[in-house]
Amino acid sequence: QVHLVESGGGLVQPGGSLRLSCAGSGLTLDYYAIGWFRQAPGKEREGVSCISMSDSSTTYADSVKGRFTISRDSAKNTVYLQMNSLKPEDTAVYYCAADNLGFCSAVLAGLNDYWGQGTQVTVSS
Repeated sequence: QVHLVESGGGLVQPGGSLRLSCAGSGLTLDYYAIGWFRQAPGKEREGVSCISMSDSSTTYADSVKGRFTISRDSAKNTVYLQMNSLKPEDTAVYYCAADNLGFCSAVLAGLNDYWGQGTQVTVSS
C-alpha cells in the first residue's frame, strides 16, 4: 500500500536541531515533488519547504529560510528536513506530502497525491 511515513520529531530546547525524515512506502520518491508542512494548535496549516522532483529547485517559507534545509536521498527513498536554530514558534505537527506532477507549485497549493500522518516537533521555552 502506498503511503508516506514521517519520523524524527521530538522535544528540543530553543536553538537546538532536529532532522525530520519522510520515507516512501510503495512509491519511489524520485518521481515526486516532496513538501513539508506544519500545523500548530489554533493555526492553519502552512507550507514550510519543498523540493522538486528533479531536485532543480527548493522552496522555503520566509520564517525558516537560513535555518531549515530540505534534501533527498534517493538510495534510501527518503526526503529530509534539517531544522537548525529551532524557535518555540516552530512547534507544530510536521507533515510531508508528495505530488507526482513533480512541481513544488503544485505541492504548496495543496494538490498532493499523498500525505503522511505527521510527527510532533516541540521546542521548549
